[in-house]
Amino acid sequence: MTQADEEQSKSERTRGEILSAAARLFRHDGYYATTMRDIAREAGIEAGSIYYHFASKEHILNEVLDIGVRDLHGEVSAIVRAAHSGATDFRATFAVLVETHLTFLLTSSDFTSANIRNYPMLTEEARTPHRELRAAYAQLWNDFLKDAKRAGLLRADISVSAIRQFVLGAMNWTVEWYDVKRYPVSVLARRMSKLILDGMCTDRRAETRGLRTVMAMPAPPPPPPGKAATTRAEILRAAARVLRDAGYRATTLRRIAEEAHMQAGSVYYHFKSKDAIVDEVLNAGLRDLVTGVRSAIAALDRPHDHHARIATAIWAHMQFLFMASEFTSANIRSYGMLPRELRKRHRDIRYEYATLWDGILREAQQAGAIRSDIKIVPLRQVMLGALNWTVEWFDPTRDGQPDSLSLEAFSEMLISLLLEGICERGERAAARAIAAS
Repeated sequence: MTQADEEQSKSERTRGEILSAAARLFRHDGYYATTMRDIAREAGIEAGSIYYHFASKEHILNEVLDIGVRDLHGEVSAIVRAAHSGATDFRATFAVLVETHLTFLLTSSDFTSANIRNYPMLTEEARTPHRELRAAYAQLWNDFLKDAKRAGLLRADISVSAIRQFVLGAMNWTVEWYDVKRYPVSVLARRMSKLILDGMCTDRRAETRGLRTVMAMPAPPPPPPGKAATTRAEILRAAARVLRDAGYRATTLRRIAEEAHMQAGSVYYHFKSKDAIVDEVLNAGLRDLVTGVRSAIAALDRPHDHHARIATAIWAHMQFLFMASEFTSANIRSYGMLPRELRKRHRDIRYEYATLWDGILREAQQAGAIRSDIKIVPLRQVMLGALNWTVEWFDPTRDGQPDSLSLEAFSEMLISLLLEGICERGERAAARAIAAS
């Protein structure tokens, strides 16, 4: 090897180390909060040296995002081609696809995780170079699901694109809660595949007659008395919007002040620090959600219609996510990238919400309304993940436009998919009969 070759090889290694370091930081801290100096330090090189390999942080981002989807696309494409050749059946292929996506996302690729976590918060300009590859990946899933639908294996009442978004959303949200120390990805993939394919119900069709399809929206709180209290409330609402759109580390007191149309120094009159503001926003977001879901299911009379009770809780969750509380979406979108100490302060309220759901699901399971072979905690995690990821792709303001749904119709569709699964009823029944034989 010539000296020129050695220098090129060393340069390529350094370049790869920079990209790997950036992917780790983008995954855990977010793109906007990460600096070139941070990346250089993580890669173990001098801060100025990084510019020998990359002109800017934006150039690094582009490569990280591209690698994150391109490698995954290659793996999934090979699996789908094998399915087209008839080498494996639909259910087996679906399970492999789920495990492949989850493995890239959770354990084998910081690049894929960095893409999934950062893309929704990027500007339109930053997203544009990556739309084609992301669309190609989505098309792989679309083609696979279309073939299954033509074969009568998928339910006919929900579009393939909706099913694909539901499936990918349920998987993508695992970056916010999955703990590799608790159980391997293969176990998670198996449980998730079963739930997505067949739903949680024991019957061929869920009964939701008790669903309150027009829930009363919670009354907005009265305006706080006094100018200081009004300003304080506006700062919190502004912080919720910034936190929701930019993430924790990119949320600064200056940005909050700009969003609230006030001087940065004035914020200190009401709050001593950014974390004091974030604390209140996060707490309000989940407190609203807990109160709203608990109130919604309390209105259902005993003896409980368990399917209707689950459906009503899902409905309430979606209402708060999109309409009733701007604090809720801020909490949902930013929580995964919060510092550990800050997250710790909100574990009790998150645990309270998880416990509320576990109680709803466990009572339904004990009554025989949902399947006995599903474990409650993973069921709740996957279900809430599928719901929470919708903040990244569903837009209720598009209601009335072609191929769009109202929040009500969209929530009904999600309820149906979670309760009944994506498979056609006859196909699901046949699969269960085979499993039981």
